[in-house]
Amino acid sequence: MVPALVMDWDAAIAAFERYLTSERAYSPLTTEVYLRDVRALRDHLREKRGGDAPLGRLSALDVRGQLAALFGDNGAATIGRKLSSVRAFCRFLVKRGVLEGNPAAAIRGPKRKRGLPRALDVDDAFRLVEAPAATARTSHRALSAGEDARHTLLRLRDVALLELLYGTGLRVSEACGLDLGDIDRGRFGVPMLLVRRGKGNKSRQVPIGGAADRALVAYLPARTELAATGSALFVNAAGRRLTSRSVQRMVKRWTMAGGVAADATPHSLRHSFATHLLDEGVDLRAIQELLGHASLGSTQIYTKVSLDHLMKVYDAAHPRAGKVVGGRPLDAPPGAGRAEPDDPLTTGDRAARRAIDP
Repeated sequence: MVPALVMDWDAAIAAFERYLTSERAYSPLTTEVYLRDVRALRDHLREKRGGDAPLGRLSALDVRGQLAALFGDNGAATIGRKLSSVRAFCRFLVKRGVLEGNPAAAIRGPKRKRGLPRALDVDDAFRLVEAPAATARTSHRALSAGEDARHTLLRLRDVALLELLYGTGLRVSEACGLDLGDIDRGRFGVPMLLVRRGKGNKSRQVPIGGAADRALVAYLPARTELAATGSALFVNAAGRRLTSRSVQRMVKRWTMAGGVAADATPHSLRHSFATHLLDEGVDLRAIQELLGHASLGSTQIYTKVSLDHLMKVYDAAHPRAGKVVGGRPLDAPPGAGRAEPDDPLTTGDRAARRAIDP
């Protein structure tokens, strides 16, 4: 049976792009990835047959042939992503009546090892977020008075951004997309953050912890002195909206300056936020809402991270005699954890406080 609608590749790809951007509300980058993978299938079939294959006759053998050609030069994750893009494209064509059935629906991608999120331990997370305020001058040359003043302002920005990433679990793109009006201190009794540009254009509200809120209050006057233009909350030295790439470089710089042993990234702060809250007994559903995960399964992986961390600590301290865990003997009562001077809270408690303290 031939489908009722006949569509060529150019028209189909253009319609698929409109579908992704308008109906699915995908970001430009995500849309481009889908289109690039679909065009790769078209190029493979064109090279194999000497011209465009009719879309209405696209078969599972065509899709399998393209995937087979990718083995050796591409990893399992890349092949799986390309299959997912082609599957979505074929599903779109079925909805439009171009295909009778989805030829990619029954094709299974290669198995790939799913790595666990990289979370910092509490001490490393604290060293990182406090590095801009606690670290001495990092420049190897003498700075002019103007440069030194600008660096001081940027340190205030970096403290606020790092505290916000660790205290709210935002994605780096979400933090860079924040505007001044996204901070609400009046309606809920505690400061709240409105994430308008979440993944898939979904919005959510996240409470701002005490440490992050204090850092933001200290940063806002500095933002004005940086000659910020527009509504962006976090700006660079020229007053323009900060980019995700700039934040990645900034985190790398303070990771080195703060003496953090782990290879920290902005996303590892998000993982640390979730893992440390879970360690303190916060409900998994609540963490899912804070992170903006569409599925609870995406959040449940942090239970595995937390268990692995517990086992590593136990193994490092075994046998029991004379060994310590987190600054206290392994056989000491749970409340005997290490605390900072003048701070009665344990390190784990302080991690949770950064996220939930009003």
